[in-house]
Amino acid sequence: MRKVLVLISFLVLGVALIGWVFRGPISLRVMRAALEVNMVADRIGELPDGLHLTLCGAGGPLPDSLRSGPCVAIVAGESLYLVDAGSGAARNLTAIGYPPLRVEGVFLTHFHSDHIDGLGELGLLRWTTGSHRLPLPVYGAEGVREITQGLNQAYRLDAVYRTAHHGPQTAPPTGSGFSAHAFREPAAGEITVILDRDGLRVTMFKVDHPPIVPAVGYRFEYGGRSLVVSGDTKKSANLERNASGVDLLVHEALSPELMGVIQRAAEVSGNAAVAKIASDVLDYHASPVEVAEIAASAHVGHLLYYHVVPPMPIPGLSTIFLNGVQDVFDGPITLGRDGTSISLPSGSDEIRILNK
Repeated sequence: MRKVLVLISFLVLGVALIGWVFRGPISLRVMRAALEVNMVADRIGELPDGLHLTLCGAGGPLPDSLRSGPCVAIVAGESLYLVDAGSGAARNLTAIGYPPLRVEGVFLTHFHSDHIDGLGELGLLRWTTGSHRLPLPVYGAEGVREITQGLNQAYRLDAVYRTAHHGPQTAPPTGSGFSAHAFREPAAGEITVILDRDGLRVTMFKVDHPPIVPAVGYRFEYGGRSLVVSGDTKKSANLERNASGVDLLVHEALSPELMGVIQRAAEVSGNAAVAKIASDVLDYHASPVEVAEIAASAHVGHLLYYHVVPPMPIPGLSTIFLNGVQDVFDGPITLGRDGTSISLPSGSDEIRILNK
């Protein structure tokens, strides 16, 4: 028996040695096979007809290993749209199997930097990998033209270089950058229909994020299913009205208790700027409990937290973030992170949590 064990050990060592010696060629073959699969991967085509949401960014402006800048991917039928495009948007889309070239439009909730700083890369990858001949449509309230014009100017030379290098068939000069579709911010109690196409209806409504104006949320309806994305807002009666009866409420939230810890640490260390910011942000975001109150009053089917602030790098902090939430809302709740996916199949009441 001992001889057999010795022989097996030598065989294992031999295989390991061969693997080490030929690790380069082996890795190259694995890479080639993986790329051939990934190049044709498109998870959108695998989804049933319905309304599907994936967080391509579940965090806010602070660095967070679990949550990138705010980005919400929504698939309606076979069409892919985004709400906001924070840092890492395009790369996270690729990681979850949603090719950037499939993005048909981006809806901006407001113009804080953490909601738009991934737009440039998204537009570039969509254009070059899809050889698009028209720019990426960007929808939003008044001010969206200023954003798109600035990005188009910033990426103008890059676009010229890429067309010159790859040729107009691969990088059509008419397809780079962004086209703005700007709408007046609706008054409280009003809605504006932003898109009505292929069975998808998207409406814009006002939210409360002072002093940021405009600031809006969006309601998506398709195949008898519905969801609302809040954008940044404190507790808002207007949002509650627009979220009434939706299958899924996707709402931002900031923990006053955890931000208080950051504020006190900044004060102790003598960083007055961080202490001031940690105090200021409390007045224009909703707390997790306030969001739960909205979900309960609006009778939503499922509550998903996104734009989660602050980061929670230590296990157990999520319990502090969610403290008191289930006392207010007794429905299902998900604390979002990058890649969280929820599916609303057409013609049913089912709410599938595909990835927490």
